[in-house]
Amino acid sequence: MEALYRRSSGFVATSDKSGGGPPIMNWQPDEAGLAQIIQLLKESQISKTEVQKAVQQKLESLNQYPDFNNYLIFVLTKLMSEDEPTRSLSGLILKNNVKAHFSSFPDEVKAFIKQECVTAIGDPSSLIRATVGILITTIAKKGDLSNWPELLPLLSQLMDSPDFYTCEGAFGALQKICEDLADQLDNVGPSQPLNYLIPKFLQFFRHQHAVIRSHAIACVNQFIIYRSQALVTHMGPFVENLFAVAGDEDSEVRKNVCRAIVMLLEIRTEQLLPSIHSIVEYMLLRTQDQDESVALEACEVWLTLAEHPHCVEALSPYMNRLVPVLLNGMKYSDTDMMTLKGDLEDDANVPDRESSIKPRHHHSKTHSQQHEEAAEGSGSDDDDDDEDDDFADFLSDWNIRKCSAAALDCLSNVFKQDLLPILLPLLKETLSSPQWEIKESGILALGAVAEGCMAGIIRHLPGLLPFLIGCLEDPKVLVRSIACWTLSRYAQWIVTQPHELYLQKLIMGLLKCILDPNKRVQEAACSAFATLEEEACTELVPYLPYILQTLVVAFRKYQAKNLLILYDAIGTLADSVGSHLNKPEYIQLLMPPLIEKWNTLKDEDKDLFPLLECLSSVATSLQSGFLPYCEPVFNRCVSLVSQTLTQSQLALQQPEQFHMPDKEFMIVALDLLSGMTEGLQGNIEALIAKSRLLSLLYQCMQDSMPEVRQSSFALLGDLTKACFVHVKPFVGSFLPILGQNLNPDIISVCNNATWAIGELAIQLGAETNQFIPQVLEKLITIINKPHTPKTLLENTAITIGRIGFVCPKEIAPLLQQFIRPWCKSLRNIRDNEEKDSAFRGVCAMIAINPGGVVQDFIFFCDAIASWVSPKQDLNEMFHKILHGFKQEVGQENWSNFVDQFPPPLRDKLTSTYGI
Repeated sequence: MEALYRRSSGFVATSDKSGGGPPIMNWQPDEAGLAQIIQLLKESQISKTEVQKAVQQKLESLNQYPDFNNYLIFVLTKLMSEDEPTRSLSGLILKNNVKAHFSSFPDEVKAFIKQECVTAIGDPSSLIRATVGILITTIAKKGDLSNWPELLPLLSQLMDSPDFYTCEGAFGALQKICEDLADQLDNVGPSQPLNYLIPKFLQFFRHQHAVIRSHAIACVNQFIIYRSQALVTHMGPFVENLFAVAGDEDSEVRKNVCRAIVMLLEIRTEQLLPSIHSIVEYMLLRTQDQDESVALEACEVWLTLAEHPHCVEALSPYMNRLVPVLLNGMKYSDTDMMTLKGDLEDDANVPDRESSIKPRHHHSKTHSQQHEEAAEGSGSDDDDDDEDDDFADFLSDWNIRKCSAAALDCLSNVFKQDLLPILLPLLKETLSSPQWEIKESGILALGAVAEGCMAGIIRHLPGLLPFLIGCLEDPKVLVRSIACWTLSRYAQWIVTQPHELYLQKLIMGLLKCILDPNKRVQEAACSAFATLEEEACTELVPYLPYILQTLVVAFRKYQAKNLLILYDAIGTLADSVGSHLNKPEYIQLLMPPLIEKWNTLKDEDKDLFPLLECLSSVATSLQSGFLPYCEPVFNRCVSLVSQTLTQSQLALQQPEQFHMPDKEFMIVALDLLSGMTEGLQGNIEALIAKSRLLSLLYQCMQDSMPEVRQSSFALLGDLTKACFVHVKPFVGSFLPILGQNLNPDIISVCNNATWAIGELAIQLGAETNQFIPQVLEKLITIINKPHTPKTLLENTAITIGRIGFVCPKEIAPLLQQFIRPWCKSLRNIRDNEEKDSAFRGVCAMIAINPGGVVQDFIFFCDAIASWVSPKQDLNEMFHKILHGFKQEVGQENWSNFVDQFPPPLRDKLTSTYGI
């Protein structure tokens, strides 16, 4: 490439002959160098991997020569003799160079590229115009709009060109700028470009060319979410013009109109409420648009309206028309069927393509409490909102079918049982249809409304569930797979019924589908079974032999993608049945295939992640049953942690030589060690004694990645419980780090650090005293912080109580600062050892400082009443405190005080403690 390396012909600046404007840069390439660039661009379009690598290396080496970017812009904008794909590719390579190196471009190269972009904006080729628009936007983004002040006025001027290509090119560039730089446009210095751009865009809503109309609407749409003042000023004309083109013959225009309406309903509902009935009518029509992309855009409006306070008022008159439209939208379209064609055969033996396996992210271990209401199916307000993960998974690859199902789901949560008189007659018709596509859509609808309409649909389940279970054997793949999903949505109710009615048949039906010859059915069945496991818990114990035999066969049968889901099903089973899994015959079934897989995977293989996660649950469940497998697993986990720490340190010290490792290896290893420790308890002691784990843990606890610290603190808490003798020498180093991580802005890290402090306090006893200044003030701040997630509040309360248990004299004077939120935090958790030690601590503090609880004594009474069966000595402490206060205030004052109690609280304390 010697010709390219020369300086080419250089730049010559000449004045703009019109008398104004910046000088025009003239640059001419060296012909030999240009030929070599063209050759390189041609080669880069060859799909062979080795050719691609060689081309990539050459392109990267050429970036050291500033003229290289001049060649690229020349090919894009001037070389009309070349084919469009080659010219466009040249522009896209230049775009990547701009993204990576624009700040280091010489000023004359920057100026030349900008100039050429503007001159080529009206290229006859739509592909070249689009590429130029992308390049202009990238330059504006990297160099900041304020460094190209003439760009927006110039594009605004070019919009008025009588030449269609120039007008469309200018609009295309502006649309991309509006999409990528909306926040900058709303804040670009004193010029405030939106003040003249917004009204100008509105003028083009009724342009003769549909593509210009579409661009204009799309440009304005970008500023709805930003609540731009310039748009607010012109909101009336915007809505008026929007309605004027609502019936446009062009599908892109209709799509952008629908998008605008959906966003306006989210952001500026008051603007559209007067026209809500016309809008609903219009969106009903558009949801049935022949163009699927328009229908999908319109269908989004029902999701938006479902969250609006005026939803019932706005949609009630239309539900009898809307529900059939949504039900119809749930049928697989012709496009869907073409996409799914290869998935509808017996393909269990066909290996998965790597691209079909979505990345899975490990959730670091979090310590949480069990609640009394959990058994009754109540939700949680924790920070991790896992509600309806199964529905979220189902809704991947968004399309009109899934949007319709999601809309019906949301509306069922608004209208509840009132939806059923409209829906049930339609379902009766669809579920009995001889056309499998219609029947399948009915099964999907039944699953979609499971949550919202459960109360009303229960009486119909005795007829519906046998039908759905029968569908697990339907000859059609898509019917079998959707039946799995829908049945999982009713699992919570099914497990409350006598087993012989539905649960037995459901278990056997799903197990058969887990071994289906079709991978899609396998996936749906395995996911549905995991949901059933979570709901059924120990109700599954009688069926464990069948379940384990099936899962082990699936282990041998599954390809890579479904193997990940199988790991999850095995892990969830272990979590659900707990120590019931610890039987020799079950262990002999389950462990050999897991360990065989463990031994075949290399340390750097990311397939280790789900396997480690699965083994963590299994180890916790098997307890001593995991002992024969624990040493090699333990040693490998410690090795993974050590390797990752070493690689991380090298990457920090010598970043040019070493890449930062994937720390997820370390996180999942720490969590498996935590699971083993929790399961094996004291049996882990010998392995800890021979390892460097505690010193490695000290490094992990200081890692910059929150998830690493989160898992480290969880492991520290488990090790403290299982073998404190090995933790104790490190306590002086560990506790200051735990104190530094009591930051509620990083919830899960703070949660685990808090829990670990409580475990250390129990083991340290009175020695905790020396560490109180490092943690107590922060814990009191957290428990009083508004909107703190429930799990963090509970663990904070328990840890404060535990510190008070071992050091009551030091904490008692501060009782008044935390007693009310302390009591409220622990009133709903189940009886357990942690709750026991925390209440003992508070009782000890009250004994020292009874005045600290006086103002909030009713909350303490309520917290006492949350106990189902406290130990006898703790019960006596409660009795002593209650009667001590009664005696202190006198019978009359006590009676007045007790009269304020809610009747259930008064009755519980009277019957238990004789107050």
